[in-house]
Amino acid sequence: MPVTRYWAEHAWLGGDAVTAGVTIEVAGDVIAAVRVAAAAPPDAVVLRGVTVPGLANAHSHAFHRALRGRTQSAAGTFWSWREQMYAVAARLTPDSYYALARATFAEMALSGVTCVGEFHYVHHEPNGTLYAEPNAMADAVVRAATDAGIRITLLDACYLTGGIGAELKGPQMRFGDGTAEAWAKRVSGLADASQSAMARVGAAIHSVRAVPPDELDDVVAWAAENEAPLHVHVSEQLAENDNCLAAYGCTPTQLLADHGVLGPRSTAVHATHVTSRDVALLGGSGTTICMCPSTESDLADGLGDAAALAAAGSPLSVGSDSNASIDLWADMRGVEFGERLRSQRRGHWTAMQLLTAATSVGHASLGWPEAGRLQAGAPADFVTVRTDGVRLAGADPLLEALVFAGAAADVSEVVVAGRRVVVAGRHQLVDDVPAVLASSIAAVTT
Repeated sequence: MPVTRYWAEHAWLGGDAVTAGVTIEVAGDVIAAVRVAAAAPPDAVVLRGVTVPGLANAHSHAFHRALRGRTQSAAGTFWSWREQMYAVAARLTPDSYYALARATFAEMALSGVTCVGEFHYVHHEPNGTLYAEPNAMADAVVRAATDAGIRITLLDACYLTGGIGAELKGPQMRFGDGTAEAWAKRVSGLADASQSAMARVGAAIHSVRAVPPDELDDVVAWAAENEAPLHVHVSEQLAENDNCLAAYGCTPTQLLADHGVLGPRSTAVHATHVTSRDVALLGGSGTTICMCPSTESDLADGLGDAAALAAAGSPLSVGSDSNASIDLWADMRGVEFGERLRSQRRGHWTAMQLLTAATSVGHASLGWPEAGRLQAGAPADFVTVRTDGVRLAGADPLLEALVFAGAAADVSEVVVAGRRVVVAGRHQLVDDVPAVLASSIAAVTT
């Protein structure tokens, strides 16, 4: 098999500093060798800056990208924002969803994301009936990621009620499968995605608001049978906790624990308003926590206790969630900065720990445990960040500068599965990403 050589001016190989002069040999879609070499081999593609494993965006709702800027003109809460989100969800078709998701995933690629966990819940026709192809919407999202050149874990969400004890209504109708058993039957039909080298299928429980306790077991069973990741929104809002306590006499985390949802293959998204008992349950079960600082700030969700959760045993990952902005560099340091605001103390996580959250931990939470590392045998997914731009010029040490000051705009090169997806800051598969974003957003907002 032909070998392509890349020579990284600097590369992060997993330690607490970058290494100068690293040759990465790629055979097919896999890294064949990683060697320290002061000079670039004559046949190598030269990567100027710092090269790191591709980033894993562990939590995304691609269609929310259409809301950027549109929800900022008035005061409100998560719940008022949600109504604006529903209006976009009501307009989506398989074709318009594909176009919007492809453009959004292309934006992610430009920012250094090589794998996305798409928490997908717009399943059916607007009136709730199945498409002729029951997974038409899911298939559109998977194709969109593949055509944008990034990997995807399609986290198909079970969404059965419009709130605890409430029926689905309005745009929510297209989210529901009736029962978790019917959801599992439909998800099992995603055979094409599950057999793709660039896509995997996972399970999601939208929230305890959307899946009653007696339906949770079927979702857990499907995930276990398929050895699939299982993600769930947890305690994003205080109202969710209050409603759960009133209906079931316990917190959302306790309810999920009682039904076997928590565990090493599971990820709790947000976990913003959790009790000390919840923290112990999440950490003790090894459940990953996905923090989404940009969205949690944008929606005024509150500040999750990431330090307590990590100390209890929960690995941390990061996600762009509503895609109000797509910059995992800002999200990873947002975890640290949030804790600084809470504690009035600096230095809770090192640059190495934050970058690990956005790479190997994020990939593992999405069912790609082999990814997120620059080492032989790992998928050939890596990203180069230029260090001669205004944000990083003259900065030192490089790893700390990259994590605490770098931005999506500094990404210059992206390789996914051995293919150059971004070259010199330009996407190679989607021509004129801004124009494609503008047209695909217009199609679902006007």
